[in-house]
Order: sequence, then C-alpha cells, then structure tokens
Amino acid sequence: MNPTKKSIWGWALYDWANSAFATTVMAGFFPIYFKQYWNAGVDVNLSSARLGYGNAAAGILIALMAPVLGAMADLGGSRKRFMLTFAYFGALMTAALFWVGQNQWHLALLAYGLAVVGFAGANIFYDALLPAVSDEGSVDFVSGLGYSMGYLGGGILFAINVLMVLFPERFNLPDAGAAVGFSFLSVALWWAGFCLFPLAWIRETGMIQRAPVRNRLTRGVRQLRTTLSKIRRLKTAGIFLLAYWFYIDGVDTIIRMAVDYGLSLGFTSQDLILSLLLVQFVGFPAALGFGRLGQRWGAKKSIFLGIAIYMGVTVWGSLMTTRASFYGLAVMIGLVQGGVQALSRSYYSRLIPKDQAAEFYGFYNMMGKFSAIIGPALMATIGLVVRQLLMPENPTVQQLAEVGRLASRWSIASVLILFVIGAGLLMRVNEEKGRRELADFTAISPETAGQDADR
Repeated sequence: MNPTKKSIWGWALYDWANSAFATTVMAGFFPIYFKQYWNAGVDVNLSSARLGYGNAAAGILIALMAPVLGAMADLGGSRKRFMLTFAYFGALMTAALFWVGQNQWHLALLAYGLAVVGFAGANIFYDALLPAVSDEGSVDFVSGLGYSMGYLGGGILFAINVLMVLFPERFNLPDAGAAVGFSFLSVALWWAGFCLFPLAWIRETGMIQRAPVRNRLTRGVRQLRTTLSKIRRLKTAGIFLLAYWFYIDGVDTIIRMAVDYGLSLGFTSQDLILSLLLVQFVGFPAALGFGRLGQRWGAKKSIFLGIAIYMGVTVWGSLMTTRASFYGLAVMIGLVQGGVQALSRSYYSRLIPKDQAAEFYGFYNMMGKFSAIIGPALMATIGLVVRQLLMPENPTVQQLAEVGRLASRWSIASVLILFVIGAGLLMRVNEEKGRRELADFTAISPETAGQDADR
C-alpha cells in the first residue's frame, strides 16, 4: 500500500487525541482526585490498595485480550474499526467520571478501569495500522511523528487543565474540585473529537483477506494458539520481544515511580506537575527527532542511544538532591522516552508479517502491559533490604528519614539492571537474519503463516 500524507496525519492525530487521557487522567488528576474526593476520609493505604487493584485488573484484562483481539482484527480486516470502537468506548467511560459523586469510589474505579481498557485496546490496533500508513523508508519517522503529536496534544490539554485547577474562577468554575471534574469531561471530548481525523483519513485497503463476522471470535481464539509457534519460527522477532520486555520495563518503571520517588525525597506536588509538563513539551520535538535519527542512523543504534541515556538518568536520579536536578531529569526523560517507544514499535514492524500485524502487535502490547512488573518488585525488594541493613536499633525520627531516603536511592538505582539486560539481548537481534526468517516464514508455508485460523 502506498501511504499518503493524509493517512499519515490521520494516524498521527490519533496519538494527539488519546494522549490527553494518558496525561491528564492517568498520570495527572485521577490518582489525586481518587484519594481526596472519591475516598475522602478513607485511610490512605486503603485508597492506594483500591487504586492498585483496579489498575491491576484492567491491565491483566487487556493483556489477556490483546492477542485474541489482534487476531480477530487481522482476520476481519477491521483494524481501524476496532481502534475507533475501543477509543469511543474509552472516551465515554472518561466522560462518566464527571458525574461520579463524592465517596463513590467503586463507580469511579469502574469507569476508570473501563476507560483504561478502551485506551489500551485501541492502542493495539493503532500500532497495527503503522504498516498500513508507512513504508520501509518512512516507518521510523511516522512512528516518531505519532509519539511527538501525542506529547504535544496531551501537553496542550494538560496545561489548560492545570490552569483550570489553579485558577478556576477564570473559567467560571466554583473551585478546583469542579475544575478537575470538567478536566475529565474535556479529555473525553478531545479524545472523541480528534478521532474524526483517523476515521476520515486512514484507508485500510488491500492488506487483509475478509472473514465472516460470525466466525471472528472463534477463529481469533484458534489462531491465538498458533501465534507462539509463529514467534518461535521468527526467532529474531522473539529475541527482540524479550529485549523489549526488559528495557521497556525499565522505562515504564521510571515513568510510574518517578512521582513517588520525588515525593519520598521531599519535592512538592507543584514540582511534580511542572516536571510532567516538561516531559510533554520536550518529548514533542524529541520524538520527532528520534524518528529522523532512526531513518538516518538506524533504528537499532538509536534505541541503544536511548537506553544509554536512560542508564545515565537512573544513576543521576539515585544521586540527585536539588529541585534543579529533578527538572533536569524530567528534560532528559522527555528527550528519550518517546524516541525509545517509537523506534521500538517501528523496528518490530520490520520483523513481522504485515498481513498479520494486529496479531503480532497484540503480543507486542501484551509484553508492554506485563512490563513494569519486574521493576517495581525489584525496587521494593532492594529498598526493603537496604532499609533492614542500615536501620539502627531504636532509631530517631531523623535516622528513620535518612535511612528511608537512602533506601529509595538504592531502589531506583536497581532499575539499571533492567536496562543492562535489555541492551544485552538487543545486541543479539540481527535484522538481516530476521528478514530472512520472515521471507522463509511466508514463502515456505503461506497457509501456516497466514491462514491458520481458516483450517
């Protein structure tokens, strides 16, 4: 398929649309509002447990669904339709948060969890559409363009939402709480509204053989059983997935634990919000630049560069003491976060059959959803061990605080192990060998390669 500029921009603008949810809701306001409004007066540990279980349930559900959904979309040639169905479902559930009343934590968690399922489910098919809107020469740039538009779009709306919360009277809102509620509604409208561009501009034609609708689920489940055997035949793709699992686990751990780590070192919530905005607006040009770098220098080398910078960020983060250092870390993360994610996505597209992209990206996204499992567990274990080793008998309040900070520093430093393992596995990925495996995969047994579910 010959990609057009309109199809490329339609695809990239979906990232502009859905990143508002990732930034304003997931990373920004929902965790705070969940504690302070929907769990008002509840023990903080209990509210944290409720949120943790809700996130875990949504994550497990979408991880288990991902390969089957991908196979279903490949069989039916309906990647765009599946993407938009999940996207509008996620936007609807996000809008529902606006009407959830105080202390109705169970309703808030249900709506949020379903919105996360919509967000993550749509991303499976969004990633799988990448081969449909790009070619060999443009795939790195197009993937980077998507992430860069996501950083810009998510950052713009988040900045507006932050202003709404800080100055509610200027937006004719009674207080900051009402501003947060309207922020959720604004995300839903933004997400749904900008979905009109991929709906109108992406043309998914000439790639997939059609299958009867009534058979999609059954055939998708059947095809799922063959996907692992396909990955075993595409050994290079399998090694890349394993490498990706480790280094993206490190990336996701830094993303998810940065706020908690900053708080443990005594930084304020304003510092954290500003650092999040820095990541968004630095990430916009940086993801675009990494896409160009991948085109000219090579995706694999560029991923290595991003991993190396993350190693430096991890060491720097374990030693930092000042607010300026925290902001500097935010800038460094913004420079490489989107680039590593974008080039990983485009590099993987070179190692898999294009007519089964949704199925293979289902597994790719499953690896992503199961990431940030090792990292947080590693951080928790190292932190507890260091705390136990350094804690004196009958400690003073000052000693407790100092040991806690040291344990936090060692725990964040332990994430370096994930980047080292990921980089080591990535060194074993040979793209030329992967191309030969892919050619053999499709040529020797096309029926096994692409028609397993038709048997």
